[in-house]
Amino acid sequence: MMRKIAKPISFFLILPFLLMGFSISRAQAAMVGTEAVLNPAPNGETVRVRLSNFLDRQDVQAILQSQGISPREAKARIACLSDSEVAHMAAVMDRLPAGGGGVGVLIGAALFVFIVLLITDILGFTHVFPFVYHHRS
Repeated sequence: MMRKIAKPISFFLILPFLLMGFSISRAQAAMVGTEAVLNPAPNGETVRVRLSNFLDRQDVQAILQSQGISPREAKARIACLSDSEVAHMAAVMDRLPAGGGGVGVLIGAALFVFIVLLITDILGFTHVFPFVYHHRS
């Protein structure tokens, strides 16, 4: 009787044990370069401070205000972003040419803030844009 029960159960137990061996990744050793040690990847908080300092510039604030965006609200939105979103924004800013693409950065930042506000408006968290339909229950 025990053999009749043990055989089907063993098949169900063997399969997960076999699959476990394939899913475990093995550790790899490699040399760590001096540059990686001296210049570690910035964490989310340092990137947020960098973006906040960017928004403190007078020319950036003037362009944001000309677009109808409060610099204080833009800083609040940056504080609410996830670390990966902030890192993506910083990476885009780092790829732009120095001195020549300032207007593009500002337009990109304004567009990003507009999209974040639009999404929060569509989800019903804010009511910034009058053209977004809000269903009232």
